[in-house]
Amino acid sequence: MVHFAPLSTPLKRRLQTAAVLQWVFSFLALGQCCLVVFFGLLFTRFWLVSVLYAAWWCLDWETPSRGGRRFNWVRTLGIWRYMRDYFPVSLIKTAELDPRRNYVAGFHPHGVLVAGASTNFCTEATGFSSLFPGIRPHLMMLTLWFRIPFFREYIMSGGLVSSEKECVMHLLSKKEGGNLLVIVVGGAREALDARPGAYKLLLNSRKGFIRLALQYGAPLVPIFSFGENELFDQVKNPSGSWLRWVQERLQKIMGISLPLFHARGVFQYSFGLLPYRRPIYTVVGKPIEVEKKTNPTQEEVDQLHQLYIEELHNLFEAHKTKYNVPADQHLEFQ
Repeated sequence: MVHFAPLSTPLKRRLQTAAVLQWVFSFLALGQCCLVVFFGLLFTRFWLVSVLYAAWWCLDWETPSRGGRRFNWVRTLGIWRYMRDYFPVSLIKTAELDPRRNYVAGFHPHGVLVAGASTNFCTEATGFSSLFPGIRPHLMMLTLWFRIPFFREYIMSGGLVSSEKECVMHLLSKKEGGNLLVIVVGGAREALDARPGAYKLLLNSRKGFIRLALQYGAPLVPIFSFGENELFDQVKNPSGSWLRWVQERLQKIMGISLPLFHARGVFQYSFGLLPYRRPIYTVVGKPIEVEKKTNPTQEEVDQLHQLYIEELHNLFEAHKTKYNVPADQHLEFQ
């Protein structure tokens, strides 16, 4: 039986739903639409728009790997506050970040659509700049998305940057400091395990960000987003199943995963691609001091990686009961 939204739903809640609808559309379809527009214009009287943009694109090709091009007016748009209030999303600070230093932050878990990371680090809806004055967050994204015309401008405007090593070098080598490089460590593969009640993190084999922190002497900041996995249900895809096999093969080929998720709709609560209205609490942990090692050994990487896992585990345990996680629930590292 379909459970429809009541006609008496307040306007404010409808605006919140609309804000999240445009975000889901941007995540799932805006890039494809931008490609259609770019090539479609070539066959109209507006062909010069695409030609001029292509010229600009060539000149601006390296920008995503050189810190991007954010626009504060985009990050402070009112639509993001409606999106924040839909769930709602909260950003919790547990320690200070020195604006004279650069940081590498690990964000966990990926979830299906990375709602917590998008809201907290690509907008000012949760007050990041007020909580961490002098710090500029840069959320890393697959380089693939910065190869899409028009779409690249949109995602860069919020602070998204390319996941290329050149981008890491550019941001972490800034002597004036103030950069927080946010890496969703579990990546696309982790999204395949994102479902309510799941606390599986793909971390045991993810050591690249640890090595980067050592090479630049950048403190590591563990971040756990409580509620991230509660936003969508997902079709069962246990390891060894044919569906999981197909999803993992496609992920290796394309670099992106295709979780078969579902939640609610715009005018009804029974099915659809909009996330459930469930709270997200993104907790930013205490920085882990890192001694700079230009050429770190594997043993040094492994030691820091183990320390990071321990600090992330402690962060989770210290806050889980405050944010709706059962006391007997623990993180599972894969």
